[in-house]
Parts: sequence; structure tokens; C-alpha cells
Amino acid sequence: MSQGRLTTIAFDADDTLWHNERFFRLTQDRFADLLVDYADPDHLAERLLAAEKRNIGHYGYGIKGFTLSMIETAIEVTEDRVPAHVIRELIDAGQEMLRHPIELLPHARAAVESVASTHRVLLITKGDLLDQERKLAQSGLGELFDGVEIVSEKTTQVYAQIFAQHGDGPEQSMMIGNSMRSDVVPAVEAGGWGVFVPHGLVWEIEHAEAPTGSERFFEVADLGGLPDLIARIDG
Repeated sequence: MSQGRLTTIAFDADDTLWHNERFFRLTQDRFADLLVDYADPDHLAERLLAAEKRNIGHYGYGIKGFTLSMIETAIEVTEDRVPAHVIRELIDAGQEMLRHPIELLPHARAAVESVASTHRVLLITKGDLLDQERKLAQSGLGELFDGVEIVSEKTTQVYAQIFAQHGDGPEQSMMIGNSMRSDVVPAVEAGGWGVFVPHGLVWEIEHAEAPTGSERFFEVADLGGLPDLIARIDG
């Protein structure tokens, strides 16, 4: 176990360790095709995003909430006239997403293995419990983590609690992820390090300003740069 400044390293899952958002985008394109006679794609996308924002408090994050939001939006834009076969296709699309095999992002396994050899390693993700458990099992990375937390929301308080429970507090902990809003900003606000790993596709809800004024904020181009960054911090 590391004797340096960092003792606990946490990874986000979706679009940090494996692909996720691109499957939402493909399904959203399919959604637009199904509703092309009722709404133009840009307007439909705005309506869907509004529904997703409204429904997070009811359904949480993940594929099931996304599917229900598509159905709700379809009913709204058609003024309750959406054909039953469209609802069926939207349900089928959601189920396909839940069955989609996991594809690791470049350097994901090597980065987790490298960090796990010297530090306590956690997975902190949000979303549907069953789906996140499925993806972790299929990823082949499960045995590398000392702890797994699937939470309803990632907040400053949540990070403080997790890093206190599994580690030595946020001051000696790092969170790594592709979402500035969920992975980086609240971890830094909790007193930890936050490492941003950009991903080409980011859900609009996950955008936030980078905490550039903090000495504990870092960015790496991909997970391949993580071991060197950690070594520099540990000194």
C-alpha cells in the first residue's frame, strides 16, 4: 500500500473505464427516426433532455430512466397519439442497451492494474444498480477493486463519506472520471484530488466548469497518463 500522499484512488465507470454514452446517442438517433413525422430531431432532442432532467428524481440515472423518458416524450410530442408499435420499439431499444456487451476504453485495464498494485482502489459509479453490477461483472475488472459504491448521486458529501469509509479521508484520495460535474468538481470540493479524463461524448447534464483554481485538479488525455501523474503527486 502506498505510503505517499495518496492512499486511495477511485475510478468512475461509464465512459471512463468502458464505453457508454455512444449507445445512448445511437438509441436517441433511432428515437428521432421513429418520431420523424411528429417532431424535427433538434426539437425532439430538447424535449427528451427536459424529460430526463425532470425524471432523474423519480428514476435516477441509467438506461431505464432514459427509456421511460423517451416514451414520455413520444406521448407528449404526438399529443397522446403515438402508435403502439413505436412504444414497443422504444422498449426494445432500451432492452438492447441493457444487453449490450462491455467494451473497455484504451488503457483502462492497465491503469487500474497499475494503481491497484500500490494503492487502495475503488469504483464509484451512479446509475441503475442491476445494470452497473452487470457491466462491472462483464468488464473483468471487478477483482481489482477493494470497494465498489453504486450511488444515486455524486456529491461532495457522498465523496467525503466514501473516502472516510474506505480510505483515509478525502485529503488522501483521488477521483478519476470523464464528468466534470459528477467526478471532478465534487471530489475536489470534498478536499480530494480530481482527475478529468476527457471523453468525446458527454451527456449535456454532466457539463460543469473545471475547478482550475484548485491545485488538486488535473487533466490527463487518457488513462495511459494516470500512473505517471500519481507518481508525481506521491513524490
